[in-house]
Amino acid sequence: MSTEQFHSLVQNGLKAMHDGETLMALMSFEDAARISKPPLVRSCLAYCLAKEKKLYSKAIAMAMSARQENPQKSLFYLNLGRIYLLAGHKKSAMTTFRQGLKMERNPQIIDELKVLGFRRPPPLPSLARENLLNRMLGKCLTMANMR
Repeated sequence: MSTEQFHSLVQNGLKAMHDGETLMALMSFEDAARISKPPLVRSCLAYCLAKEKKLYSKAIAMAMSARQENPQKSLFYLNLGRIYLLAGHKKSAMTTFRQGLKMERNPQIIDELKVLGFRRPPPLPSLARENLLNRMLGKCLTMANMR
C-alpha cells in the first residue's frame, strides 16, 4: 500500500471517530496500523479498541505510549481520557483531560469535562473528600443553600 492509501485510511478513521462511528474507525485504523504505527494511529486505535472490544488495559497502554511519544497533542489526552472513562476510572480521566487542556485548547476536551460536571471543594479541605464528616457536612450545607 502507498502512503496515499495510508493517509486516506487515517482520514477516514478520524472522520468516522468524529461522527461517532467507532466500528468503522476501528477498521480503518487497524488497516492503517498494518502499514505504519505512528502515535496518532495508535492513540485512535486504542480508543476504538476500548469502545468496541472493551480491551481497556491494552488500550490504556497503547494510548499512553502514543501520548509519551508526542505529549504536546491534546488529541492523545482526549483519547486516553475517554478510555479511562470507558474503563470506569473517572478520576484518572479528569486528570488526563486537564493535562490535555494545558497542552492546547481542545473543544472536545472541554465538552467532556462539562459532561463530567464540576465538583465543589470539600467543606473541610484537611480531610479526605470521602470522609464521612465531609460528606455529611457537604450535604447539610447544600440542603441549606449555603454552598
